[in-house]
Amino acid sequence: MDTAASLKIFRDYQKTNLRPNTAISYRHLLDNFEELFGDRELRTISSEELFHFLELLTEGTSKVTKNHRYAQLKAFFKFIIMNYDPDLRNPVDTPLMRKSFRLPKPKRREIISKELIDEVIFNSRNQRDRLIVELQSRCGARIGEVLAIRVNDIDERKITVRNPKSGKEDELIFMPEPVANRLKAYIQMRGLKENNRVFNVCYGTARTMINRLGRKVGIRLNTHDLRRHSATFASRNGMPLEIISKVLLRHQNLKTTQVYLGKVSDTEAIRWMDILHGK
Repeated sequence: MDTAASLKIFRDYQKTNLRPNTAISYRHLLDNFEELFGDRELRTISSEELFHFLELLTEGTSKVTKNHRYAQLKAFFKFIIMNYDPDLRNPVDTPLMRKSFRLPKPKRREIISKELIDEVIFNSRNQRDRLIVELQSRCGARIGEVLAIRVNDIDERKITVRNPKSGKEDELIFMPEPVANRLKAYIQMRGLKENNRVFNVCYGTARTMINRLGRKVGIRLNTHDLRRHSATFASRNGMPLEIISKVLLRHQNLKTTQVYLGKVSDTEAIRWMDILHGK
């Protein structure tokens, strides 16, 4: 199979099976790949040629971008192998390329204690700010999801997330009863209608508010710190990792969730051994 024909098949597949933004993200790689190898048979392209192609394509970019382009090219060959040429060996899946284009190890971020988060909530200037912080730190919601909530998305203790990051049609955020009650009271107090946004603020305003609340208690605080705290607090209190991943954070896999969890100290490890097996 020649490369140009393979790319056309792959692009047609993307149009009908992937989200538009995902297909667009492949465009840079596929266009350059076709320009360089379009008149070649796919089987004749060597791993060494592909390695140099990726090096040139990603020169001067971050390690994340390098890994992203590598994964895209690997996915293209995997698609062709699985659907059209099962005898073809994936020329991108080599030890050298896996090592050269791998992601850097994620840095463990300092996890903010429950006491500090409670203080941040207590220092919130008004009910709107408090609810935004609580929906992130208690319910694991992303800031973009919080700011997009409309009144008709709320059903008792559940919030429907429309067009979530996962690509699903929708997802659910679950709330503790006190947060759900405060949210209901806030909507009634503001006289909001069914299709009204609950929090009529932009991302920049919310980010500045959360930064300011952090400074009040002497810490650097951003929107994602609150979501990360929700995962670690749940983990420390015995919530199964699967529930944290699939329900609280709504991740596609457990590895992503594990990055969110804070480092376990020796003291914490011993405490959990005592809880599990007794002193």
